[in-house]
Amino acid sequence: MSEVFDCADPDQRARGITAAAGALKAGRLVVMPTDTVYGLAADAFDSTAVSALLTAKGRGRDMPVGVLVGSWHTIEGLVYGMPDGARDLIRAFWPGALSLVVLQAPSLQWDLGDAHGTVMLRMPLHPVAIELLREVGPMAVSSANVSGQPPAVDAAEAQRQLGPRVDVYLDGGPAAQQAASTIVDLSGNAPRILREGPVTTARVAEVLGVDAASLLA
Repeated sequence: MSEVFDCADPDQRARGITAAAGALKAGRLVVMPTDTVYGLAADAFDSTAVSALLTAKGRGRDMPVGVLVGSWHTIEGLVYGMPDGARDLIRAFWPGALSLVVLQAPSLQWDLGDAHGTVMLRMPLHPVAIELLREVGPMAVSSANVSGQPPAVDAAEAQRQLGPRVDVYLDGGPAAQQAASTIVDLSGNAPRILREGPVTTARVAEVLGVDAASLLA
């Protein structure tokens, strides 16, 4: 049976973080609030847990799972060099609603799906998410919904869609942005916007010093 913790209550929040950390370390799934939408999380380095995450969503390996980190510095050990513009975008928008697709470090022992040597990284702007990430380390996280359904923007909707497939639900109230993050692909020869969200193409172009149209090519 799933446990639900109201993170507006300090005692429940503390107990919820402990329960969520324990569940993740045991290879189980957790739903947590982020600044964009609610996330369905697993230990990024537990391939069985990541597979369970994909199964819970009804999603195939052709749609690999992104990774959330709890600090800027964590990214250094996860990437194969820092691509041009990455640090500028991180300084401008992290923590926040911008995800970066980069080449992953070849030494990483994880399986996030058919990502072809890349990984999508983000640092969320939410205190509960950051507290949990700093407790357990990088987490494989996808939107908390069944594939084809709208991403959950509160814990009740996540529980309605995912039910007992999730061990722990952390209820942090409605998500602030209520929209999935902007995705910038830095893994190729030039940056590209794969999905526009709360961070606009114009803002990304401004930070990178490029023409906005070039990001959509």
